[in-house]
Amino acid sequence: MIPLITLLTDFGERDYFVASMKGVILNINPQARIVDLSHQVTPHDVADAAYLLKSCYRYFPDGTIHVAVVDPGVGGTRRPLLVSSSRYFFIGPDNGLFTHIYEEEQGVEVRQIENRQYRLDSEGATFDGRDLFAPAAAWLTKGQPIGSFGRLVPNYERLPIAEPAWDKHVMAGRILYIDRFGNLISNLTAYHLKEVRGVTKRPEPSIRIGGITIDGLVGSYAEGSPDTPQALINSNGYVEVFLKEGHAADRLKVERGRRIELC
Repeated sequence: MIPLITLLTDFGERDYFVASMKGVILNINPQARIVDLSHQVTPHDVADAAYLLKSCYRYFPDGTIHVAVVDPGVGGTRRPLLVSSSRYFFIGPDNGLFTHIYEEEQGVEVRQIENRQYRLDSEGATFDGRDLFAPAAAWLTKGQPIGSFGRLVPNYERLPIAEPAWDKHVMAGRILYIDRFGNLISNLTAYHLKEVRGVTKRPEPSIRIGGITIDGLVGSYAEGSPDTPQALINSNGYVEVFLKEGHAADRLKVERGRRIELC
């Protein structure tokens, strides 16, 4: 099988950063396939990257190597990691970026990348995406054993994960992510909807966010309104607030982390 490497960064498309990483990979293994997950992560926003990775990594073939570089601590004391699971590999900084992988994947093993054979020599320490993470991924596609990369790491970094919880008479959650359409994606799921229905005895719970109340959910964007935000269960199973052909985040003046309630 032709080895597959994905790239997720906050580098954007303007500079030489992404191209340099791809050049390093292909120089080591010209047969590698490279897929861009996104290079438009909010700069330095590790939680943003963690959500994007969580949302798409599992749709790739077994054996895929996911390289994620959102690394505000580059050149500092944070460790470079090779994470392996029963299906995938993940390469990137130890700053919580792989939090959801640790929670969702089976057979997770975490190693620090220490072997200097798997990195490029560089005068500076500002571009581990090119000098460390890209060559490590490429050498992994060449069949190098994971044990040769470095020691096991037992105490890797995790981001705090906010879980919905009852607060008096409402189920309170948080907005996890805002996509480019302005849709507000929460951590509330169909399970929480069912739980609220059981407590309130109402067939359709209301959603409160940004000073408005949305009565019930619709089934698709087509059922929404360009004048009033609506809510639905999206294809990842989360409660999402949207404005048909509009931008719900701007309309409601809501940012990531905002409270959302089911009642």
